[in-house]
Amino acid sequence: MLTTALRKSITVAAITTALGATGLMGIASAADVTLKASHQWPGGKGDVRDEMVQILAREVEKADVGLKIQVYPGQSLFKAKEQWGAMVKGQLDISAFPLDYASGRHPEFSATLMPGLVRNHERAARLNSSNFMKQIKQVINDAGVVVLSDAWLAGAFASKERCITSPETIKGQVTRAAGPAFEQMLVGAGGSIASMPSSEIYTGLQTGVLDAANTSSGSFVSYRLYEQVKCLTKPGANALWFMYEPILMSKRSFDALSKEQQDALMAAGKVAQDYFAGEAKGLDDKLVKTFEDAGVEVVEMSSDDYQAWLEIAKATSYKNFAEKVEGGQAMIDAALAVE
Repeated sequence: MLTTALRKSITVAAITTALGATGLMGIASAADVTLKASHQWPGGKGDVRDEMVQILAREVEKADVGLKIQVYPGQSLFKAKEQWGAMVKGQLDISAFPLDYASGRHPEFSATLMPGLVRNHERAARLNSSNFMKQIKQVINDAGVVVLSDAWLAGAFASKERCITSPETIKGQVTRAAGPAFEQMLVGAGGSIASMPSSEIYTGLQTGVLDAANTSSGSFVSYRLYEQVKCLTKPGANALWFMYEPILMSKRSFDALSKEQQDALMAAGKVAQDYFAGEAKGLDDKLVKTFEDAGVEVVEMSSDDYQAWLEIAKATSYKNFAEKVEGGQAMIDAALAVE
């Protein structure tokens, strides 16, 4: 059996030999780095956001650059709205994160959940390379966070009371909305608001705190909200609700990696983004089928309904954003200018 002193001398000799062969940076890059990725959705249940992060982890490991990603789904590492601050501080490496959740810190982010600003998946794809998104990503970067993958999810409305179509149908209902822009519009139409992350909607409906909710198509399915509502308003041709939910990374964590590891992460992020692009429309179809199979009535907003909501949004959400956010009107104009 080796003595402690002998073991120490062998270890030191081995390190010295390795340093002589590869240098200090060679040792650092040879060691595996494990990054922590957090999100709020159920893991392994088919949610597209969870799958995007899992793809990121698989692609990075395949790249064989001494980098691994450990995924923590279902708020098992951080609560939903705590993830942004944790990334900025370098306490969390990666998150699939609804950007509007951080609008309290950066009011510009409310534009990424602005009623009627996106309307369909094709327009969402074009927005990714627009001047509007360049402005948003500049705020993200300046805050100390990096975008690895873009993702825009369509969303829907659902209620225990009655179908939500025209603005009049929201009156008297206590509703969960994902962010301040939707809250302002819904209050303008006569609704009441109870704020909470999407992971708490089921309990809110179950306990009577909520009468209705809007959230992404993926969350409606992942959180089994069909068990608590009687009517779903699907995205359809007039999707009032679209939300930017990218995969983000702490800039502190990103900058600490080697160039090879950074390149591998960005390449993996592109694979995850391409996967999402292929799945986005299918999420809406899955939503409708799941709710219909559960016996929930499914309806769609008409073009007139959509325009009526948009007029309320312009008088509430858009107006407030333009007044309260520096350069807010220019941001809205840049988004609306995308053909």
